[in-house]
Amino acid sequence: MSEDVGQMMLVYDDPSDRRSLSLDCTSSAEESPDETRLSLETANDMIPYIGQRFTTHDTAYEFYSEFAKRCGFSIRRHRTEGKDGVGKGLTRRYFVCHRAGNTPLKASNENKPQRNRKSSRCGCQAYMRISKSTELGVPDWRVTGFANHHNHELLEPSQVRFLPAYRTISETDKNRILMFAKTGISVQQMMRLLELEKCVEPGYLPFTEKDVRNLLQSFRKVDPEDETVDLLKMCRNIKDKDPNFKFEFTLDPGGRLENIAWSYASSIQLYEIFGDAVVFDTTHRLTAFDMPFGIWVGMNNYGMPCFFGCVLLREENLRSFSWALKVFLGFMNGKAPQTILTDQNMCLKEAIGMGMPTTKHALCIWLIVAKFPSWFNAVLGERYNEWKTEFYRLYNLEMIEDFELGWRNMVNSFGLHTNRHIASLYALRSLWALPFLGSHFFAGMTKTGESKSINSFIQRFLSAQTRLAHFVEQVAVAVDFKDQAGEQQTMQQNIQNISLKTGAPMESHAATVLTPFAFSKLQEQLVLAAHYASYQMEDGFLVRHHTKLEGGRRVYWVPREDIISCSCHQFEFSGILCRHALRVLSTGNCFQIPDRYLLLRWRRINMPSNRHQNLQAIRNDHAERVQLLQNMVSTLISESAKSNDRLDLATEQISVLISRIREQPISALGLREPSSALRSLT
Repeated sequence: MSEDVGQMMLVYDDPSDRRSLSLDCTSSAEESPDETRLSLETANDMIPYIGQRFTTHDTAYEFYSEFAKRCGFSIRRHRTEGKDGVGKGLTRRYFVCHRAGNTPLKASNENKPQRNRKSSRCGCQAYMRISKSTELGVPDWRVTGFANHHNHELLEPSQVRFLPAYRTISETDKNRILMFAKTGISVQQMMRLLELEKCVEPGYLPFTEKDVRNLLQSFRKVDPEDETVDLLKMCRNIKDKDPNFKFEFTLDPGGRLENIAWSYASSIQLYEIFGDAVVFDTTHRLTAFDMPFGIWVGMNNYGMPCFFGCVLLREENLRSFSWALKVFLGFMNGKAPQTILTDQNMCLKEAIGMGMPTTKHALCIWLIVAKFPSWFNAVLGERYNEWKTEFYRLYNLEMIEDFELGWRNMVNSFGLHTNRHIASLYALRSLWALPFLGSHFFAGMTKTGESKSINSFIQRFLSAQTRLAHFVEQVAVAVDFKDQAGEQQTMQQNIQNISLKTGAPMESHAATVLTPFAFSKLQEQLVLAAHYASYQMEDGFLVRHHTKLEGGRRVYWVPREDIISCSCHQFEFSGILCRHALRVLSTGNCFQIPDRYLLLRWRRINMPSNRHQNLQAIRNDHAERVQLLQNMVSTLISESAKSNDRLDLATEQISVLISRIREQPISALGLREPSSALRSLT
């Protein structure tokens, strides 16, 4: 703070309106005209003085607030008084230091926990008093009392800005923050982006991360009934603009929203090809609204997650899950998936059995593994990691007999005979262990690597929860962002030079048909096939590793009909031919993999562009372009935050870009007001 202000310890008081500095007096008197003239002539304009005039009491407050900020404290309104009793109008106001007064002691209540939060009030006597007067019929406010004595340390300029009175978020910044929240970026990333936009040093925004979090929380504190009405209006508005957008909902007997599910046109198109294996994750909740959230996702031909639909439920029971599955099938024109992966939920298991009787139900391995720390960490102690490694080995076995033997040995080795979680896992082993699932198609989503990408995809929908009515839009933004990222990764995969490893005609042919992701899986099997020997038997072929004298897999091949199958069931499980079948085809002078074993879902097919389709109903003109920019900004921040060098480069380039943008003229045609997604329906 400046030396002249910082050292000032002033007390001014109009003798005609004198009162105690305790701020508890209520007497009043008119000020002396002579004293007023003296103060006006000698006082510093930056310092309050007796007789200083203001047109309104708000103007006086703003002046004293600016003075307090320069000195190193903040102020608050303390007391108002009316002349000659109640009902005569406001005639006097007191503004005091933010540390004035003392916090009264609260009566303790043993049944109610008390917040142990220390008060900043310490009985400071600094204040400014203003009184209303009328001269020549024109009312104004004059300073009639001022004291700048403080019984506490004043803050430095770098500290005073963190006082609550000086931390403000403008309406413009609030709108920006809300838009950022919809893209799913973190609060820390929001702060960094706003600093770049405003060209301020890190930490010098007029608000803190805590203020932003409180603001986002305030967006959620709305009437639940109003929220659900706005949500339905949002969905109907999207439906009016995009007839292919689908949503269904139910109301309870009181007319309140009970369940709602929705899906986008692009999602339904994707499901037609990639809806053979589906994950239905219902383990998340929208905490702001305390509603279970379920999402249907799958995997496309490039090994990337794709969105099919989502649902908000009031309760997790058989009735709600049955409704959700029925609606989902309706969205997808009655086509049920071959397999569905879920959490360990008995109500959901029963609902799938009734609503999708032809679908194979299994449990998501990553949802099971996520519970291991709480289940086994304390029980196993230092041996936890050793046990986890053994669990993964058992999980990936091919033979049921090997799994059963290995599980018994594992239980004995780690002393888990009486552990209830081990007993539950074993009882449900046919729903999660790969030896039991080999003959069912899962598109690779049971592998830990692919499952992590699915899980991170789902987390994006939950990274920034705003108002319930905005959640449909937030999901659309996340899906659209994933579509754009997926298109970029697809292009990168397609332009990569594929390296052939075997030189076999089957390999070169498959490389032209399959996506790079699927071809890499097939290529692994082709390389391994060279290490296997095949023996023709009466009913097919026996294929085993060249170092083995026993065992092996049975392969059945009908060349005239281009039919081949293997007892390992890998093709049924992943849609990629196994090394055993490939070995038999190779020894049988087959130079191309039969067409039926190059599945459409793994081919280089031309999918309709999904970019922006999800948001076409809620974006138009200027609003659409702004949202696209938001997606790009989200990617920029995510990539830049990975290293200091990246962050420095981004800061430098963005500063230049912002300067160039500000040089551009503002076109009236380019600033059309975005249409409201919550416009009332007529």
